[in-house]
Amino acid sequence: MYAHIRDDYRNRVIAMKKVRRVHLGDNVEIVFDNRFTLTLQIEETCRLENLTRDDQIAPEIAQANELMPTEDSLAATLFIPLPQDEHIQARLKELVGIDEHVVLHIGSHAIRAAFEPGRSTADRISAVQYMRFPLAPDVRAALATPGTPLAIEIDHPNYRYRVACAEELRASLAQDYA
Repeated sequence: MYAHIRDDYRNRVIAMKKVRRVHLGDNVEIVFDNRFTLTLQIEETCRLENLTRDDQIAPEIAQANELMPTEDSLAATLFIPLPQDEHIQARLKELVGIDEHVVLHIGSHAIRAAFEPGRSTADRISAVQYMRFPLAPDVRAALATPGTPLAIEIDHPNYRYRVACAEELRASLAQDYA
């Protein structure tokens, strides 16, 4: 059944992800997830790995559900898209601890990301990190208000960037709660 809608669905989600992707310098990207982006991830994994039985698909759904935003949090994936060369390990090592240094600014609110545990150690970090931004009711109200400034900041000692986000991203994130 997915094969019949795949191209259209993928194109719509790719367009959505383009709005929801934020580049922070050359070495970090953040993509805000929602049920559409995560459903596509499940469908594509099942397609690529030829998963057809319920017992094969259920773990993929369970994993995506863990990454799903909730009514009181945004969910995002942080990527460190470094070139696969002899320097990658040294570059990743410079970013150890980044999981304590990502802040989402929604209007006057600064929300520090809560990262999924187990994806980094004192001397290693995964190039893919999953995180949540908890949203109190007043922060959700600010997110829902058109024109509220949105920015993402990394304040890591070895990697500092702050990016003002487009209104289009704020509107897309707010739509997840509409």
